[in-house]
Amino acid sequence: MALVLKDVISIAIKRLELAGCGTPKLDAEVLLSFYLKVDRSFIFAHYSEDLDDKRCEAYFELIDMRAAGVPVPYITGTQEFMGISFKVNQHVLIPRPDTETLAEEAIKAVKAKKRLLGNVDILDLCCGSGALCVSLAYYLPKARFEAVDISKKALETAKQNAADYDLSSRIKFLHGDLLEPVRKGSLGKGRFDIIVSNPPYIRSEEIRTLQREIVEFEPLIALDGGTDGLDFYRRIVDGAAVHLKKEGELMLEIGWDQAEDLRRIIAEDGRYSEAEIIKDLAGHDRVVKTSLLPPVKKPAKKAQKSK
Repeated sequence: MALVLKDVISIAIKRLELAGCGTPKLDAEVLLSFYLKVDRSFIFAHYSEDLDDKRCEAYFELIDMRAAGVPVPYITGTQEFMGISFKVNQHVLIPRPDTETLAEEAIKAVKAKKRLLGNVDILDLCCGSGALCVSLAYYLPKARFEAVDISKKALETAKQNAADYDLSSRIKFLHGDLLEPVRKGSLGKGRFDIIVSNPPYIRSEEIRTLQREIVEFEPLIALDGGTDGLDFYRRIVDGAAVHLKKEGELMLEIGWDQAEDLRRIIAEDGRYSEAEIIKDLAGHDRVVKTSLLPPVKKPAKKAQKSK
């Protein structure tokens, strides 16, 4: 027997509540609008319309997937970031609003360089789905990009996202471990105005305490930052300096409690300016920003007087 949309959603919400989903009403509505290929506003305006048995069954299969812990973006195959839609799958982390803070800081930095948004080279390390490099390329139409990831599957997804917005010609994707492929396959001289990265930064022991949908479905390789969560930051800070142009900037997403650790790592390196910490919309430390210091000039040697 057919059910009206209002009852269908009510049943779905109860199923998700019993499964412990954090946002059962939102998830139920998003999945129904995805299945029906309509906007959520359509559902609200058609609460009294019938959904036949066949379509009810197909919709509840999606609800069962969500109840089993599968994140909504992995069910729908898409996630919005910086106002545009990205393809996602279990080979890439789901882009999160927190990372928009990093994207916005990079856009501000390019505009501050007063180069009419052109002649700017940007490197994205651990690019994953391409959310950062693709969104930056979308909003910075004259900038050039290179993007690196150690996962070939992630790079395939990033390439698809770049192609969706006709940005493939402006983003060179490199497979490898952090800065290693930049040395081997860079488009230019391997130097950039800005290097951005949202690297793995969760402490290894903390991963098992995360939400079920993260632990069981998102790629571990994109989460695990080592014993103290700082493994990738040490490597990036150590290697980035030789790939930055004069006064080039390094911008890294960080965990809410890692700001002081990053200040220390950057200060101890000695090649960068004092770290600046930017907070996200929730008021948490989210981005660390620093720039390459000019090289120290060696004093000229005094000419020896002839005897």
